[in-house]
Amino acid sequence: MAAPVDAQDSMDAEPVAGRLGGSGVKVVLLSDPAAPAPLCPHGPTLLFVKVNQGKEETRKFYACSACRDRKDCNFFQWEDEKLSGARLAARESHNQRCRPPLSRLQCVERYLRFIQLPLTQRRFCHSCQQLLLPDEWGEHQEHHVVGDLSVTQLRRPSQLLYPLENKKTNAQYLFADRTCRFLVGLLSTLGFRRVLCVGTPRLHELIRLTTSGDQKSNLKSLLLDIDFRYSQFYLEDSFCHYNMFNHHFFDGKPALEVCRAFLQEDKGEGVIMVTDPPFGGLVEPLAVTFKKLIGMWKEGQGQGDSLQEMPIFWIFPYFFEARICQFFPSFCMLDYQVDYDNHALYKHGKTGRKQSPVRIFTNIPPNKITLPTEEGYRFCPLCQRYVSLENQHCEHCNSCTSKDGRKWKHCFLCKKCVKPSWVHCRFCNHCAVSHHSCEGPNDGCFICGELDHKRSSCPNIGISKKASKAVKKQKQRKSIKMKMETTKGQPMNYNLLQGKRRGRKEPINISALKCPVT
Repeated sequence: MAAPVDAQDSMDAEPVAGRLGGSGVKVVLLSDPAAPAPLCPHGPTLLFVKVNQGKEETRKFYACSACRDRKDCNFFQWEDEKLSGARLAARESHNQRCRPPLSRLQCVERYLRFIQLPLTQRRFCHSCQQLLLPDEWGEHQEHHVVGDLSVTQLRRPSQLLYPLENKKTNAQYLFADRTCRFLVGLLSTLGFRRVLCVGTPRLHELIRLTTSGDQKSNLKSLLLDIDFRYSQFYLEDSFCHYNMFNHHFFDGKPALEVCRAFLQEDKGEGVIMVTDPPFGGLVEPLAVTFKKLIGMWKEGQGQGDSLQEMPIFWIFPYFFEARICQFFPSFCMLDYQVDYDNHALYKHGKTGRKQSPVRIFTNIPPNKITLPTEEGYRFCPLCQRYVSLENQHCEHCNSCTSKDGRKWKHCFLCKKCVKPSWVHCRFCNHCAVSHHSCEGPNDGCFICGELDHKRSSCPNIGISKKASKAVKKQKQRKSIKMKMETTKGQPMNYNLLQGKRRGRKEPINISALKCPVT
C-alpha cells in the first residue's frame, strides 16, 4: 500500500482521479489492441496519453505499468515509433539483466534445502535480503547476518525483509496485526475456504500461521505480489511473482496455471480475493486486472452461474469511492479503518482528520459483515450495517453519510451531507473547503496563473524566488524573537542565535546529523 497524496490534505480536499478539465497523464485502455505492448522489466507496458485542460494530445506513448517515476523505470516509447533491431536487442538485454538472480524453481530448491538445516545453520543476510546456505557464508562475512531462524520466523518473511517503501511502485506499507486478525476472523466467519491475497503478504502469513496452529481451520491462501524476494520463502502453490497493474505473471504459464487452479477449485466455491494495491497506482488498470482474475474464476463456473460475482475486498482510501464504483457498481464501502505498521499516519485510534482514510470496498452485502464493537463500531438499524461511532444517521439523507469517521453536517442548499469543515460557496453554489478556488483547478503557472506556460518557464520566477527568500528571512527573525521571549530569565546560548542571524560559516558535521540505522 502506498499514499501518494498528503493524507491530511486529502481528508478535506477529496481528490478525484481522472477529473475532467485537469492536466496530467491518462491510461488508454484498448479492448483489442492491434499489436502487443512492448515489454519493460515489469512486464507489458501500458499506453498513456497526456491530458491538458481536459483535451488529449494526439500522440500516445508506452510507459511502465508499475512505476510512475521515471527514476525507477525509465521505459518510454511513442506508440507510432519504429525501433531498430539494435535498440530492440539492447532493450531485451536490459530486461534480462533486471530479472531476479534466481529462477522460481531454484528458489524452491534452495528453500527445501534450507528448512532441512538444523537451527544453528539457518542464517539470513539483511544486507542481501536472502536466506543463506552453508556454502555461501564466506561471501557474506562483512554483511549484517542473523542466525538461528525458527520455523515461526520463516513463516513471517515480512518481518525479516526490509519494506520497499517507494510510494509509487512497491509501497509495502504492511497491515498492522489488528487489521490482519480482523480480516482473518471475518473471512472465517463468512465461510470462505480460500483467499487470493493480491499484494497482502501480512494477511497471507497470518492465514498460514492460523491454519498450521489450528486443526479446525481449513483456510488456504495464495499470495500474488510484485516483490520477488518472497519467492525464497514459499513453494510454487503458495506464491506467484505478479504485477497487478498489467496482470503479468513473471514466471509465465506455470504460475498462471497455479492461480487458475486455486480460483477454480471446488468450481470456484468458497474463494475470495483480498487486494491492497499501492495508492499511487491508477484505478483503471487495477480494475482491468481484477476483472481478468474474475474472468479466470468464472471459467470454472457452470453456465447458470454467469451472473454470480466473485467476492472481493478491495482496500483503498475512501476518496476513491466514486472511481471504484464506476468500474464495480455493486461495491459498497465499509466504515472499518485499515491501519498499517510502518506508516506514520495511517493508524487506527487517531481522531479527527488524523484518522486512517483507508477502507474496505466489497461486493458482499454490508449487513453480513460485523465490525468490532469494542473499537467503537455500532450497528445502525436504519441502514442495516455497522458504522463508526461518529457516523450519525441523517434523517434528511436517510443514510449514515460520513466517509472519513467524523460527524458530517447536512447542507440544505446542496441537499446532502458534507464534511464539517466545508462551507457553502455562493459563487460555486456548492460546498467546498473555505480556501478553494471558485474558478476551478489552475493547470497553468503556479506563479502568475497564466495557462500558456508552467512555473519553470515563467518570466516572473526570479521575482517569486526573491519574495520567497524575503518571507523565509522574516519567519526566521520571528522564530528567533519567539525563542528569546520564551527563554527570558533563563540561560541561553546567544552565540547560536547570532549564528542563525549571520548564517553559519563553519563546516557542519554530517555524520552527527545522520539517524542511526536500526
